[in-house]
Amino acid sequence: MPVPGTPRTPDGKPDLKAPTPRTADGRPNLSGIWRVESYRWVNNLLPEGQEAPFQPWAEALYKKRVATLGYDVPTTFCLPHAVPDGMLVNGHPFKIVQTPDTMIHLYESMHMYRQIHTDGRALPVDPDPAWYGYSIGRWEGDTFVVETNGFRDGAWFTNRGHPRTDAAKVTERFRRVNFGYMELVATIDDPKAYTRPWTSDTIRFFLEPDTELLEHMCENNRDASRLLKIWEPDKAPAATGSGR
Repeated sequence: MPVPGTPRTPDGKPDLKAPTPRTADGRPNLSGIWRVESYRWVNNLLPEGQEAPFQPWAEALYKKRVATLGYDVPTTFCLPHAVPDGMLVNGHPFKIVQTPDTMIHLYESMHMYRQIHTDGRALPVDPDPAWYGYSIGRWEGDTFVVETNGFRDGAWFTNRGHPRTDAAKVTERFRRVNFGYMELVATIDDPKAYTRPWTSDTIRFFLEPDTELLEHMCENNRDASRLLKIWEPDKAPAATGSGR
């Protein structure tokens, strides 16, 4: 169904190369339904061939997760994705709703959501831990900068198994290039798991016009615990991909 306000070419198709839409105050409007351009970023946020600067324990855990094909990835138990992993889920887009004081992310996967407060508040000093943390956002020119802390321990930064701890802070920089394309660069600062902050590759998204999110529920696999006990990780084959 055609969505009102979508720029179109003479043949009636959405014009993805049209200029970036803007709000009444002149800010870029990030609203829309977005899908990641390539699923490779769900496994490694860094450019091809690069790896994160692990602390020794985190590197050992990461290698174990790779070797066992990510058999214990949190989504096996219908637990949520992470930041920015929630936007990179295979096969599922996400929707941004931009309001004057909040940027809202609606994830098709598992019907999860995320709030990014843009009303000038600061990050909490002692937030209640949450899977998606606590986020605040601000504009730097045409770039939307998001800072997030307050993560609960145990989530993965990527589907391949990059660890995340409760000390993590993530800074995301969103830029809508034009009507149909958006870019994201994320910086991970988690001193418990990594020796220094590290910055992602430029992650690209494309708009899915004239559509809407579908209903998606994660079925609670009652056999998951039994299957994980049956599979002996130390005897699992070497991995080349993810566990999703």
